[in-house]
Amino acid sequence: MTDETDATQPADAAPTAETAPTAPTAPRRLPVTDVSLVVLIGTSGAGKSSFARRHFLPTQVISSDFCRGLVADDENDQSASAEAFDVLHYIVGKRLAAGRLTVVDATNVQPEARRRLIGIARDHDVLPIAIVLDVPPGVCAERNRSRPDRQLPAHVVPRQHRELRRSLRGLEREGFRKVHILRGEAEVEAAEIVPEKRFNDLRHLTGPFDIVGDIHGCRAELETLLTRLGWTLVRDGAGRPVDAVHPGGRTAVFVGDLVDRGPDTPGVLRLVMGMVAAGHAICVPGNHENKLGRAMDGRKVTVSHGLQESLDQLAGESEEFRAEVRAFIRGLVSHYLLDGGALVVCHAGLPEKYHGRASGRVRSHALYGDTTGETDEYGLPVRYPWAEEYRGRALVVYGHTPVPVASFLNNTICLDTGCVFGGSLTALRYPERELVVVEAEQEWYAPVRPMRTDAPGAREGRPLDLDDVAGRRVVETSLHGRVAVREENAAAALEVMSRFAIDPRLLAYLPPTMAPSATSGRPGYLEHPDEAFAAYRADGVERVVCEEKHMGSRAVVLVARDGAALEKRFGPVGPGAIWTRTGRAFLGDEALTAAVLDRLRAAAERSGLFEELRTDWLLLDAELMPWSLKAVELLRRQYAAVGAAAGAALPVVLAALERAGGRGLDVAALTGRQRQRAADAQAFTEAYRRYCWPTEGLAGIRLAPFQVLAAEGANLAVRPHDEHLARIDRLVEADEAGHPAAPLLHRTGRLVVDTADEASLAAGVAWWEELTAAGGEGMVVKPLASLVRGRAGEGRPGGLVQPGVKVRGREYLRIIYGPDYTEHLDRLRQRFLGHKRSLALREYALGLEALDRLAAGEPLWRVHEPVFAVLALESEPVDPRL
Repeated sequence: MTDETDATQPADAAPTAETAPTAPTAPRRLPVTDVSLVVLIGTSGAGKSSFARRHFLPTQVISSDFCRGLVADDENDQSASAEAFDVLHYIVGKRLAAGRLTVVDATNVQPEARRRLIGIARDHDVLPIAIVLDVPPGVCAERNRSRPDRQLPAHVVPRQHRELRRSLRGLEREGFRKVHILRGEAEVEAAEIVPEKRFNDLRHLTGPFDIVGDIHGCRAELETLLTRLGWTLVRDGAGRPVDAVHPGGRTAVFVGDLVDRGPDTPGVLRLVMGMVAAGHAICVPGNHENKLGRAMDGRKVTVSHGLQESLDQLAGESEEFRAEVRAFIRGLVSHYLLDGGALVVCHAGLPEKYHGRASGRVRSHALYGDTTGETDEYGLPVRYPWAEEYRGRALVVYGHTPVPVASFLNNTICLDTGCVFGGSLTALRYPERELVVVEAEQEWYAPVRPMRTDAPGAREGRPLDLDDVAGRRVVETSLHGRVAVREENAAAALEVMSRFAIDPRLLAYLPPTMAPSATSGRPGYLEHPDEAFAAYRADGVERVVCEEKHMGSRAVVLVARDGAALEKRFGPVGPGAIWTRTGRAFLGDEALTAAVLDRLRAAAERSGLFEELRTDWLLLDAELMPWSLKAVELLRRQYAAVGAAAGAALPVVLAALERAGGRGLDVAALTGRQRQRAADAQAFTEAYRRYCWPTEGLAGIRLAPFQVLAAEGANLAVRPHDEHLARIDRLVEADEAGHPAAPLLHRTGRLVVDTADEASLAAGVAWWEELTAAGGEGMVVKPLASLVRGRAGEGRPGGLVQPGVKVRGREYLRIIYGPDYTEHLDRLRQRFLGHKRSLALREYALGLEALDRLAAGEPLWRVHEPVFAVLALESEPVDPRL
């Protein structure tokens, strides 16, 4: 395997051993690539350990002596060397796999020792670098004699020095990509390590970018595409485009295959080379550039696949231009990491393990991709579908294999849409993830194989995989950092998802749990608005919205204009769905579900929401009523049973007590307590019955949406709540206009409160009292701005403020805590809300992360990851009454 270019050499340049002697006092600058394996080579006593301590971090240095001590408790026990080097090689491999600079501190004077290390570097696609400390043997022997812990036989140092000297000329042939030789003590002391980035590391460039697919000599289409992207072409005296400038400071990125087949390869090269030279563009090589460069350098190549067209066209150019083309091609780097590593651009695609690595294997994959070893009916190699298995965090943008339409597949996208074959030239705006397409002016070259409609990029993604969710998971969120999911919680979620949930392709969101307000100290109250208002005021939230809490169950609704609108984003999943907080189908009757979706769809059309949001589908957060629609068995077994038992037993108890009192027994206190219990039981029965009413078909069903979560390309959940409620009001009005006698949609009552204004606070409390006195459940208090971060320095994880707290009424809490809960308020006030609040914040951040990924067009498994985590967190133990 031939190593690829390193961070200091172009692709085809040979490494140069730095063997020329230098003046003893002259400082030696030794370039060391940031991700590489540095092998120190020198005899015992040459000062390798001191050199390593002086120039590298302690964690970067792996010493054979240290490993010998690990396995034998004695760094000088030479009998443990074999086991020690097994440990050393294992640690080196782990560090290189993680992309860490690693320094091996051992003598390494024998070719066999170096061969193993070079092999490990190649296995992990990093550059091996040799630093030789060529110190006179007499100096080394004297240093060893001064070490009381190590006494070497007299012949050891001279033998090691002879082996080192024999190795010097062959270090490059062994595979070292850089060789630094320090001769004598003075050079070793004066040496300076100069860290160098890899050529492919452009993570500091954050864009925005316009990434252009395979051009293949189609200059006219390239000019049209750049113009459509907003670029201004710069022409030379002959009218030829030699540069392009974007007024918004964007950078163009070309994925290779600029040349061959098309009508004007020199024109494409002139424009792209000019943009790169001016700093307006970067470019990676395609396999066609690689072959053209070798042909222009006089190497033997097979002239096919349009190469002859390029050679003929370039023959008409000046020798100076051809020399510039050769230099340009030689300087191209196989792939680039951009935008902090979030974006990878290459020609033929690149698995995550190769991102930022440098080797012949990486370069080959970036240029040609991987094949299965088979050929198709056209005699062409069958490409291995790496993108279907890709799970990396970075978006990989590539070309190489023509597809009819560019589309995202597992966080990858192929931009080769076959322009030269009569297809189109495609660009991706990044980070916007917008595609801009220019149709080909004609078919310039007949393809050997028709473009595949099932190729990676032809449609969205791989199916969900068990490995995506099994075991302990850590989900990265933009708002709350890393959220961990324990293995046992993931197992519980997998049980629910696999047995009860709807098609997981539809589960773009699960609502977070909601924490209650802090416990009230008011007599007779467990919860009261005062605590909710005070908490938000302490968080710096000046305006909150109080929303009516409906007498139903939480429901998420995905509604679309038609099945085709959803298929484009979610797959062939039908016209929509309604699901519960745990992902189960809300209505078991498919016909009833379809009827609800039809009404909602009609209201969205009539209200103009589809057009306003420029979408063909909507994701809504809502309450579906009555409660009995979903929880009829819970009502029958738990609540109705309690009411029935109390209704049967307490009248008998009261009658017996009254007879006892009539006989003169002192049972007045006991009778009074039992009468209170009977009144509490009656109040309990009346409370839960408010949440139950008969339904038949759509008759009796009420849907109360309160938030538009998402639409095509947009996470709307972070928008202010007054925007959501205004849109919902339009939906409700549209439904009422279409069905005045039996509306389905229900308005959510609301009141905006200023947390710094006493009159406004009093109005909020009065509104809550009015709602609960009329039998309502209570209200939810939310920051009006929706997404809010707390004041710095208050110790909140992620800085997020609770997205909402519920303040439930006295009678509703009777359902939750039992008929006579008001008699035990002192005990019930000892509630532990910390875990519930933490859970609410984590689930909220995960939900928004899912919506962000959905809006960004990320693959299904990436959207599903945080959704599944929400469901997993729901299995954490927490008081269900909170």
